[in-house]
Amino acid sequence: MVSAKMEQALNKQLNAEMYSGYLYLAMSAYFEDTDLSGFANWMRVQAQEELSHGMKFYDYIVQRGARVSLSEIEKPQSQWDSPVDVFEHVLSHEKVVSGLINDLVDLAIEEKDHSTNNFLQWFVAEQVEEEESASDALSKVKLASKASNGLFLVDSDFGSRVYTPDTADK
Repeated sequence: MVSAKMEQALNKQLNAEMYSGYLYLAMSAYFEDTDLSGFANWMRVQAQEELSHGMKFYDYIVQRGARVSLSEIEKPQSQWDSPVDVFEHVLSHEKVVSGLINDLVDLAIEEKDHSTNNFLQWFVAEQVEEEESASDALSKVKLASKASNGLFLVDSDFGSRVYTPDTADK
């Protein structure tokens, strides 16, 4: 069982993960509208990952005998100035999510909730990967935007990204 404070915090993170999925779908739609289907694919894969992260929180809340409390998902931004602007937003967003996960870990430690702390360690490691992936993609897009056919090449590369469900338990 988790405390009421932890239950509320876990539900808040569940919402944040679902928002992330929604944000990346908005970015995917932006790229579809600009005929960059590979970029759209990259964002769609990212959305699938974030939604699966939300489900990990959902399942954990249930597993711990707490109540899932779904709340409204904020409408995401839908327009950007350029592909670079989008990926700068991605990196910034992932840093925010890392901070949210770290705050949850701090709460778990404060509450001496070792099970939740253990559960959250997967997300701590995942956020390192998410920030690295976003940073690498941003670097590619910045470089590509300097060459006449650069975005086309990166679009082709991003089009090959596939969603791979997490194999690790929670």
